[in-house]
Amino acid sequence: MRLSFSIKAFSFATALLLTCAASRAQSADDLIEKGDVFALKFKADEALKDYLPAEKLEPKNVRLLVRISREYRHLMSDASKTEEKLRLGGIAVDYAKRAAALGPNDPEAQLAVAISYGKLQPLASTKEKVETARIIKSEADKAIKLDPRSDLAWHVLGRWNMGYAEITGVKRTFAELVYGKLPATTYEDAAKCFEKAIELKPDRLIHYIELGAVYSHMGRTADARRVITKGLAMKETDKDDPENKQRGRETLAKLR
Repeated sequence: MRLSFSIKAFSFATALLLTCAASRAQSADDLIEKGDVFALKFKADEALKDYLPAEKLEPKNVRLLVRISREYRHLMSDASKTEEKLRLGGIAVDYAKRAAALGPNDPEAQLAVAISYGKLQPLASTKEKVETARIIKSEADKAIKLDPRSDLAWHVLGRWNMGYAEITGVKRTFAELVYGKLPATTYEDAAKCFEKAIELKPDRLIHYIELGAVYSHMGRTADARRVITKGLAMKETDKDDPENKQRGRETLAKLR
């Protein structure tokens, strides 16, 4: 009798544990789904109200960590004070690094690291820019190797090439004296990356804006005007598109 009772109790406890585990997993899925709705509307605060509780249920969910990193980047974009931007950007980097460590074969996780560090670049010191630029290049290369059709990875690589191509003459000589040999990139290298990004994702306007900026540096004024004008006419689908269009208009205004 006691043995029979013990077996029944064990079976009940096991079933209860399995039910709770399934419930927890489903609950995390529900939270992520709810968060996705707000993320699509660029409501980062609201999305995180669902994503962060989901993280407590599934702390090793790589795609969830990538989502959380993205939302902190969006909050960073909306912040007005430099200190707050740095804080939010740092959180975005931390989540991206966690995702990349847990998902070494996940291209979106590797790319999240590159994008998050890239967002911090305008606020970083020269030394920090040089150090994080190496990370950005490494993570973008990993993402492309894992998914050659990632338009955003090609875009990040284009931005990286463009950044170093802009360092010329005395400025480059001085930088190399302090930080060592810098990568020798060209605007042509950057243009090829943005052109590849457009080939893969022709409806993402940021690719056209950046390609136009590169063409302007190359003296290809007509091409710059053409691609930027096309980008400005496109529908805004990404969080930073209004800002991207403003930069495009500024570049157009400087063309001769």
